[in-house]
Amino acid sequence: MSTHGTDRVQVAIIGAGPGGLCMGKRLLDEGFDDFVLLEKSDGVGGTWNLNRYPGCECDVQSALYSFSFEIKADWSKPYGTQPEILAYMEHVAEKFGVLPHVRLGNGVTRAVWDETSATWALTLDDGATVTADVVVSAIGMFNDLAWPAIDGLDDFAGTMFHSAQWNWDHDLTGERVAVIGAAASAVQFVPEIRKQAAMVHLFQRTANWVTPKIDTPYTDEQLAAFRDDPTPILEFRREVEDSMNKGMTFTNTEKLALSVTAVNQAIDQVQDPVVREKLRPQHPFGCKRPLMSNVYYPAFNEPNLELVTEPIVRITPNGVVTDDGQERVVDTIVLATGFAATKYLSAIDVVGRDGTSIDDAWSDGATAYLGITTAGFPNLFMLYGPNTNNGSILTMIEYQVEHILAHIRRLRDEHLAWVDVRPEPMTRFNAEVQQAIADIPVWNFGCNGYYRTPSGRIVTQWPFSMTEFHDRTATIDPADYDVAAR
Repeated sequence: MSTHGTDRVQVAIIGAGPGGLCMGKRLLDEGFDDFVLLEKSDGVGGTWNLNRYPGCECDVQSALYSFSFEIKADWSKPYGTQPEILAYMEHVAEKFGVLPHVRLGNGVTRAVWDETSATWALTLDDGATVTADVVVSAIGMFNDLAWPAIDGLDDFAGTMFHSAQWNWDHDLTGERVAVIGAAASAVQFVPEIRKQAAMVHLFQRTANWVTPKIDTPYTDEQLAAFRDDPTPILEFRREVEDSMNKGMTFTNTEKLALSVTAVNQAIDQVQDPVVREKLRPQHPFGCKRPLMSNVYYPAFNEPNLELVTEPIVRITPNGVVTDDGQERVVDTIVLATGFAATKYLSAIDVVGRDGTSIDDAWSDGATAYLGITTAGFPNLFMLYGPNTNNGSILTMIEYQVEHILAHIRRLRDEHLAWVDVRPEPMTRFNAEVQQAIADIPVWNFGCNGYYRTPSGRIVTQWPFSMTEFHDRTATIDPADYDVAAR
């Protein structure tokens, strides 16, 4: 593989979030310096650059939320905040020489495989084209915003924005605010905006499990000690990883029971008995993504936060109307409706062999071997792809990057034009994954959520441990792949 002008590269990475940065760093380690990271936004960091709503932070303990090659020991508290995590990602990009390979404001809209030249042609937002021998998609799950289908949404005369596109130029002080959606982002920002708004109406469709967490900020003395000797944090990191591996498939009944008890005790802090019961989930713990907050439930004891559980029927120019006929007049609507998480790479227009689009290949839901490669799309690899969501995503990404590097080394060392996973091993792997998912009771309770496609298949979750994923991706079986000599 070689460079042919500025518009041709060995490897094109789509996205400069955690996955893209890790991929770029490891390419440089391996001596592959002919690559580019194409990033549609104005900075690196991915979801941590784009999601900047008040109170945004990670739900994985900080001890395990840094790369193994650059462990951060001095997080300000046990669960990292968005500004800290973004600063860490920017640090990684700069320290390991990835930044010169990043092209900001270069979103990819289309990727087409050319069988004759064995290359991918990537079309950018501005119409320019980049040709690459290998493409690594690092766009992950959370890239396409989910917009609610509510009558009159476009008629609202006030200010409206999505929580993932927070409008920091708009001051909520003294305003009446409607928040539509009561999941991950709302749980974090609603207690914050309530402090400045005159009134916040939170429209909840389904009550979620919101667990308390040990999150007391570290003292300056503790942080100094961690910097001098990170041994305690490294040990804690191992403990967190071990605990995650044991509990990430929600089959540990003792751990589930403890979580349920902790959440119910947290809900009991809510003074109004009617509100308290509306906040109590009616589905099993783990059926939907469990959330974390120490301040969410207590916020409902404040007079300027109302929980609304009546279904929304329409938006008017002045506010939100529920099915009981009541209109709540508001100045601002915040849509906390999340992402179209099951789209993955189909968030852009991808065309593989014989003109097959990724949409057609994934008509029943996103499918990939090891969550990394899809048959019919040679030299195309995914980070944070189908059925890889669980545990600490940074740990999972590192395993995926090493697997992709093994393929790239094989392309180089064996002088191959392309590698393409065969349909049979991909089908076998996904059958095994879906069977394992079917054997996890809480994931089959029938909850609404981002796990499932319209066909009913769960395409997001990894139903085993992180250790199991490492073991499966650590080697390549050549029999699982078709190849062609260059």
